[in-house]
Amino acid sequence: MDLNHLFSLDGKTAVVTGAASGLGLAISECLHAAGAHVHLLDLDADALAMASGSLGERATTTVVDVSDRFLLRKTIDDVTESRGSLDVVVANAGITAGPGYLTDAGQINAVEDERWDRVVDVNLSSVFATIQAAAKHMKQQRSGRIIAVSSVAGLRSEVMCGYAYAATKAAVVNLVRQAAMELARYNVLVNGIAPGPFRTNIAGGRIRQPEVEAQFASMVPLGRIAEPDEIKGLALLLASPASSFMTGSTIAVDGGIMAK
Repeated sequence: MDLNHLFSLDGKTAVVTGAASGLGLAISECLHAAGAHVHLLDLDADALAMASGSLGERATTTVVDVSDRFLLRKTIDDVTESRGSLDVVVANAGITAGPGYLTDAGQINAVEDERWDRVVDVNLSSVFATIQAAAKHMKQQRSGRIIAVSSVAGLRSEVMCGYAYAATKAAVVNLVRQAAMELARYNVLVNGIAPGPFRTNIAGGRIRQPEVEAQFASMVPLGRIAEPDEIKGLALLLASPASSFMTGSTIAVDGGIMAK
């Protein structure tokens, strides 16, 4: 058995949303290191340019707000046409409920319509649009890998996570199952990743504050917050030939939270 082949993405084309920082950047880095041409999508033009520059060759970018589903689909279409194939798509873009994410969690009457709608647009509707756009091309190819990033907040109740965030991440878990069942006949595999607490900027950087980090770490049996690089192994597995008999699963990378 050639282990290098099992995890190789040589000649493959990958698209990653929310790719300029955090888990999206880490995933982009590992796909790129495995040999893929990676197209990074993000709203932050400066961070996107920096991320692309750090990867060098085989990295291209588009500045896009994933809540603009028309533009999101068009971008994926354009990348596929330009590259000639679409092999791996990672729907990673996600947000919390904004500045009050850690304070209005568990307070149902504090959830504002505007916040709710924005989180649903980014965390759920854009994931659906990403999967939808990828499926169109991968069905024709009769091959492909789709990875959707959910959260342990979508697998269990967590009082520290806001209503909109938890609800959308739970919806992504079932969206993965639904798409996996339809696309299996086309050899298109759809799986999810459910991260626990990672040291990223998704909560407005608050998770980097010592008191907040300690609060999150107390939830984790391993007793710490994960680093973004710790997502890479699972992402590469799900993107590569090594996962050829896996579809419809959402796998937790959570330091043991789901075992409690």
